[in-house]
Amino acid sequence: MELTKIAFGGGCHWCTEAVFQTLIGVEKVEQGWVASTDINNTFSEAVIVHFNIEKIALKTLIEIHLLTHKSTSNHSMRTKYRSAIYYFYHQQKEESIQIIEQLQGSFSDSIITKVIAFKTFKPSTYEFQNYYQSNPEKPFCKNYINPKLKLLLQQFSKNVDKCKVHHLISTI
Repeated sequence: MELTKIAFGGGCHWCTEAVFQTLIGVEKVEQGWVASTDINNTFSEAVIVHFNIEKIALKTLIEIHLLTHKSTSNHSMRTKYRSAIYYFYHQQKEESIQIIEQLQGSFSDSIITKVIAFKTFKPSTYEFQNYYQSNPEKPFCKNYINPKLKLLLQQFSKNVDKCKVHHLISTI
């Protein structure tokens, strides 16, 4: 099985990590900070998602990413939380741009998410990795991550590994 990787940034990397960790076909999520090139060369919270394209499509990953962070809001924290898809290959760049254009019709406001080159990654410290899986009862997880996972269960249930969100199923 050959894995493909792509990186996503937009909100808190604890949230982003938890969202992608629950998906069938996602084999590994690396949480930390990603930097690109030129004006996007500063580090911003993000995750690298390693996935099996035979089990989950890039379009599904991008749609989930756009729906689980403020992909239409150019708020004041965009330097720390850059709304981005970081591509590793030129083909990913073209495909990601096309997917965003296709999905734009589902959003009332313009998607601001940038498709930019991946340059470098700095992982989170060990204590913060797998944050949700280690701390599902913490107030942050209940208030910020659980609503995103509930959205996944409602809109992408066939893509969700129910074992990873079993504690939420009865609350929907």
